[in-house]
Amino acid sequence: MNTPHPTTPPYSPATHLSPTILDKLSLLTAAAKYDVACTSSGIDRRGDGTGIGNTLSCGICHSFAADGRCVSLLKILFTNECIFNCAYCQNNCNNDVPRATFTPDEICTLTIEFYRRNYIEGLFLSSGIIVSPNYTMDLIYQAVMRLRTVYHFQGYIHIKAIPGADPILIEKAGFYADRMSVNLELPTSDALRRLAPCKSRTTILKPMRQIQNGITQNKNELMLYRHAPRFVPAGQSTQMIIGATPENDFQIMSVAESLYGKFDLKRVFYSAFVNVNHDTSLPALPEGPPLLREHRLYQADWLLRYYHFTVSELLSEESPNFNIYLDPKCDWALRHLEYFPVEIHTADYKTLLRVPGIGAKSAKRIVQARRASKLDFNDLKKIGVVLKRALYFITCSGRMMYPTKLDEDYICRNLLADRTQLPRELRNSGYRQLSLFDDVSFGGGSHVCIPM
Repeated sequence: MNTPHPTTPPYSPATHLSPTILDKLSLLTAAAKYDVACTSSGIDRRGDGTGIGNTLSCGICHSFAADGRCVSLLKILFTNECIFNCAYCQNNCNNDVPRATFTPDEICTLTIEFYRRNYIEGLFLSSGIIVSPNYTMDLIYQAVMRLRTVYHFQGYIHIKAIPGADPILIEKAGFYADRMSVNLELPTSDALRRLAPCKSRTTILKPMRQIQNGITQNKNELMLYRHAPRFVPAGQSTQMIIGATPENDFQIMSVAESLYGKFDLKRVFYSAFVNVNHDTSLPALPEGPPLLREHRLYQADWLLRYYHFTVSELLSEESPNFNIYLDPKCDWALRHLEYFPVEIHTADYKTLLRVPGIGAKSAKRIVQARRASKLDFNDLKKIGVVLKRALYFITCSGRMMYPTKLDEDYICRNLLADRTQLPRELRNSGYRQLSLFDDVSFGGGSHVCIPM
C-alpha cells in the first residue's frame, strides 16, 4: 500500500540544503520538543561495511539542550499538520500556527547530512496526522525504507507507529526501524475522551499489541533462520502527559506497571504538562510544569524496572502521591523499618537493592567483593554506596557506622538535613518536620516537610 507522496531529486554528496528545507527543519524540530520518548538505542548492532553508521551502544552519545531536550538524535516531526483537535497539543487542527511537511527524501537528506557532519548518531521521527493515519504512516514508512535501502543508513532509527493505521504499514515500517513507540498520551480513557475526543484507548493499544506480537514472532524466526530481517529489535516505548488531568501518582504508576506487564515495553516516559494552548479546559499551572512530580515518577519507574518493587509497595489509595521531599525508595524504607538494618555480608542481592543509597551496580559489587574478604564502611564507599543515606539502614559485621536510632523521625530529620539530597527546587526553601497536629497534606508519604 504505497500512497503517492511528493519526492525530491536523489541524494548526492554535493547536495546543499535549500532554504525551504531549513525553514521546515526549524519549524519541525521546535514542534518535536514536547515528545520526550527519546532515549539510548537499546540495541548493539555493528555496521556491515556497506553503509553508513551503526547502533553500537558507545555510538549513541547523548547531550541535552538547555530546555532538557536530547540532541544526539535528529529529533523531528514529519509534519505538524494534524486532523485531530487534542486540547493539549500545540499542533491541533484548531491552532493558527505555521505548518510544514517534509517529503521522505528530505528526511533522508537531513539525516545523512547531519550524520556526515558528526552532529547525530540516529533519527527520532514522530509526526502529526496529515490526511489520514494511513497516509501519515505510509510517509514514515517511505522515509525509513529509503533511508535504509537507498541511502544505506545503518544507524539508530526510532519512529512512531500511528494509531489507526493499517497493520500492514506498521509491520513494514517495523522491519526498518530499531525502536517504535505509540504514545498513550493521557493516563486514563476518561481523560482521553475529554481532551482528545478523536482518539481512543482501544485504537492506541491495538498497534502496541501488534508490535509486541511482532517482536515475539520475529525472535522465534531468528532462532530458526539466523539471517531473517529483524523487527523492532530495540523494543517499543510509550509516553504519558502528566498534570493535564487530575490522576494521582498511584493511578499513573498503576497504568505504567500494567503496560510493562502486558506489552513488555522498554520504557514508559512521563512528560510534565505544558499548557502551550492556554486552553481554559486545562490546568493553569501558575508555578510552571510539574517537573518535580515528573522526576518522582521516573524514580519510581526505575524502582519498578530494576529494583523489583511493585506499585502497591510504593503507593496506595490511602496514600496516592509521592513524597515531594524524599525519593520513593527512602520514603518506602522509612515506612518499613521492620526490614532494617540489613547486614551487608548476608543480605541477598534483592534485599540490598531495597537499601537507600545502594544502587544496582553497587549491590552487585557488594555481592562479588564479600566473597573474597570482609567489607567495612570505607570499602562500601569505594564500591559506590551513598553512605549519607545508607548508614541508617545497614550493618557491617553486626555494627552500624556509628551509634544511631532506628526511628522514623530521627532518620527523616537527618536525611533532610543533608540538602544535597533535596530536589533542586526545594534546596533554598526553609523546612521543618511535619508534626502530628499539622492539618496539611503533601505528596502522600508519611514524612514530609512544610516550607517555612
